[in-house]
Amino acid sequence: MMDSVTDNLPAYKDWSLAAVRLLQGAVYSDDAAWDLVLRHESALKDYFARIGLLLIVDEPEGLSFIRQLSEDEATDEYASLPRLFRRTRLGYESTLLCILLREHLRRFEEEDLDSHRCVVDQAELLESWKTFFPSSEDEVRLQKTLETAFRKLEGLKFVNRFGETPGCWEVRRILKARLPVDELEKLKQQILNQAQNQ
Repeated sequence: MMDSVTDNLPAYKDWSLAAVRLLQGAVYSDDAAWDLVLRHESALKDYFARIGLLLIVDEPEGLSFIRQLSEDEATDEYASLPRLFRRTRLGYESTLLCILLREHLRRFEEEDLDSHRCVVDQAELLESWKTFFPSSEDEVRLQKTLETAFRKLEGLKFVNRFGETPGCWEVRRILKARLPVDELEKLKQQILNQAQNQ
């Protein structure tokens, strides 16, 4: 008689839930798995490193996530591991929205010392959005492209819908980790050049 598959499962680890949550996306300080990540950071780093992933824990930002080892970081056999995460190429609109939201997040961190959540109103952002398109562009179409870009970033977990008010979005801090200031400046220049040539 064959053994049941469950008979051969290894012992459950206290950090198993945290590992699954990290594989699903960034874990924030308001997440139930956050304390598990902090308590078992060493074990989680070792676990993910075995499959070529790096665990990043930023306590001051209240953020943890995993990323693929870069070519410089992957040595020996690790360099031959297939990529677990696909690189997502963003189109012009999604990239532009990332830049606008990253700028908004930077201003928020400099000016708003009371609130923990950076929230943007889609209708207010539309004014900045329009400046990157020809003046002849139809406003209804621009509203639709902005909405589509928000939904794309929602799928990447860069933003969350906030509250019950339509068009309110919370900018998640993973955007800051994925788009540091030096990368932001390069992308911003590319977008400006592209906008001028339209």
